[in-house]
Amino acid sequence: MQMETDLLRFLFEQRLTRFLYDEARLLDEWRLKEWLDLFTGDAVYVVPTTDHPKPDPARDLTLIHDDRKRLAYRVGLLLGERAWAENPVSRTRRMLSNIRLAAEHEGVCHVASNFSVHRFRHGDVQTFIGRYEHELVTVEGQLRIRRRTAILDHETLTPHGMVSIIL
Repeated sequence: MQMETDLLRFLFEQRLTRFLYDEARLLDEWRLKEWLDLFTGDAVYVVPTTDHPKPDPARDLTLIHDDRKRLAYRVGLLLGERAWAENPVSRTRRMLSNIRLAAEHEGVCHVASNFSVHRFRHGDVQTFIGRYEHELVTVEGQLRIRRRTAILDHETLTPHGMVSIIL
């Protein structure tokens, strides 16, 4: 019985890992509309400031705090001609590691992972390093993102100065 439970947990964790790898691929390939489809209608995407990794968005400053509607607007900007910082688009390569199921409660999975996002633009390379915290739910048999937080390990964004890509 324990072996069967362990096997089911292993297979479930493999499903979560594959989901995150597929998400990273969509972002690296700038398939942002497909990436946006991974989110629930009530989803939130947060990038905290580098000095406050666990903000209360109602009270604390964040670099990015988008609900689903604002995230759709961001994707539209990045795919359009008006996002001067990403015209032409950067090439990115994401490395994910240490993917683990942090908690599961009432159908909500909290998945943590480490990331390294390399951004190539105009002969320059910028590297963003940090931790993802995903809150995933199942909708119509498919995993979907209800909350995605990208917590940067950087003490400051200098020399980057800004985050124009989706981490």
